[in-house]
Amino acid sequence: MRELNSQKRRKLAPENDPLKIGMGWSIEDLDKPQIMVESTYGDSHPGSAHLNIFVEEAVRGIWKAGGKGARYYATDICDGIAQGNDGMNYSLVSRDMIANMIEIHGNASGFDGGVFIASCDKSVPAILMGIGRLNIPAIVVTGGVMDAGPDLLTLEQIGAYHAMQQRGEITKDQLQYYKQNACPSCGACSFMGTASTMQIMAEALGLMIPGSALMPATCSDLKEVAGKAGRRIVELAKAQVKASDIVTQKSFENAVMVHAAISGSTNSLLHIPAIAHEFGIELSADTFDHMHRGARYLLDVRPAGKWPAQFFYYAGGAPRIMEEIKSVLHLDVMTVTGRTLGENLEELKKNGFYERCDEYLKKWGLKREDIIRSVENPIGTDGTVAILKGNLAPEGAVVKHSAVPKEMFQAVLRARPFDCEEDAIEAVLTHEIRPGDAVIIRYEGPKGSGMPEMFYTTEAIQSDEELGKAIALITDGRFSGASKGPAIGHVSPEAADGGPIALLKENDLIHIDIPSRILEIVGVDGTECSKDEIDEVLRTRKAKWKSKKQKYDKGVLRIYSQHATSPMKGGYME
Repeated sequence: MRELNSQKRRKLAPENDPLKIGMGWSIEDLDKPQIMVESTYGDSHPGSAHLNIFVEEAVRGIWKAGGKGARYYATDICDGIAQGNDGMNYSLVSRDMIANMIEIHGNASGFDGGVFIASCDKSVPAILMGIGRLNIPAIVVTGGVMDAGPDLLTLEQIGAYHAMQQRGEITKDQLQYYKQNACPSCGACSFMGTASTMQIMAEALGLMIPGSALMPATCSDLKEVAGKAGRRIVELAKAQVKASDIVTQKSFENAVMVHAAISGSTNSLLHIPAIAHEFGIELSADTFDHMHRGARYLLDVRPAGKWPAQFFYYAGGAPRIMEEIKSVLHLDVMTVTGRTLGENLEELKKNGFYERCDEYLKKWGLKREDIIRSVENPIGTDGTVAILKGNLAPEGAVVKHSAVPKEMFQAVLRARPFDCEEDAIEAVLTHEIRPGDAVIIRYEGPKGSGMPEMFYTTEAIQSDEELGKAIALITDGRFSGASKGPAIGHVSPEAADGGPIALLKENDLIHIDIPSRILEIVGVDGTECSKDEIDEVLRTRKAKWKSKKQKYDKGVLRIYSQHATSPMKGGYME
């Protein structure tokens, strides 16, 4: 066995041993494989408040396998708690900051491997980005998903109920009841939002114990997984199997196909390319579009489907999805088990994994196919995400077409531009927005304001029965994984970069054609024009356009706005 990194560091820095002894390490501990256990534990939200349970299980597993674990923390924030104010502007940049801290912790201290523990929207992609930078033996443990509340109430419904209460359609007491019962336990929010999607993506990349993504957070199986991860990482460290030996181009292609099958969050198109970038792999948004075409969509889980996300594990989880679509997967990719993906799937069939999952479903009177359809009987046959392009989005825009009403797949709409979300949502709630409008929210991209979610606006639109099927929301910002309805985001170039979305005026005509992947300006002041006429109008407007003053003149958001890449690349900092 080659000399471990930690032992090389001991020789280079004579202070290394005494400092570790000073925090309670024994002399024997110094010779063991040294493993960092990095988590986003903290009293920040339900997705992280319970993670120390799994940290301790992982540390115990490391000790049992003859290693020494060291706890490190980089607490994340909660998109839900940050909603509705400028706190949301810090959400996306927090991903890069957590990745920075993981890089600092790992490279400054010289570990032989790591167990990385997180649950949520930015923390799971952050640890995956951090793993890519460190490129050490690594295993991911995710903190699972919270239980649904009474009558299967889940958090993504609260935004719609809030909009209904503002319009006087339900009482304050009704809204209060929903708010007090939507989050009955720790774990990620119980729908196929970004947190749930990214947990599954970590398993699809081969970095998790098979079958462990998106377990119920209250499930005893999850503690066992954390201990198993601790034991396994010592073996990987001794063998010096690096993350890049597991995560390859083929792994990312597998993840994209799984993303299509689960109707994953559009935010994944920010995170997966950013993670790939850290592994030295370029994965474009166009790759998503290409691979989603013709892909089978199988998962009947909210927000696009019927059931809360805890039912995903009950139906067999990521392995069942991959078993159904294995004809389009690279089954020869290596995983943290030391076996290939194909070998893992065969092992799960032999060890009773699916039978144990079925026992959970029986308690609900459900069968597997109620949650995860067979590939022969899919919910959809053209994936779930599309990349639209045209003179409004030359670099592209993202739409989750599985959540868009069929009435809005092809339409010509009147532009109603707003330079911030607050003005747009006010117009929706006061009925200034009418059928046939395209609500444009701009200057909300990475360089404009940090790229916050437009969650409340999508919920206000979707909860209005008339508007939900008759307008579109188009933005250079992004959407919550809970969002559904006619929402097109990540429009690039963004307004702060002088993209065409910054040049739109009231009553310009916008053509949306999802099947043909088109998003273009086709008219001015309500009148359709030729392509040459539109090009000339845009040139004239661009010559007169003046960039807005940068929203943040200090702090991390100033740094982010100066260095963020296009959303189509992943919105990471260069």
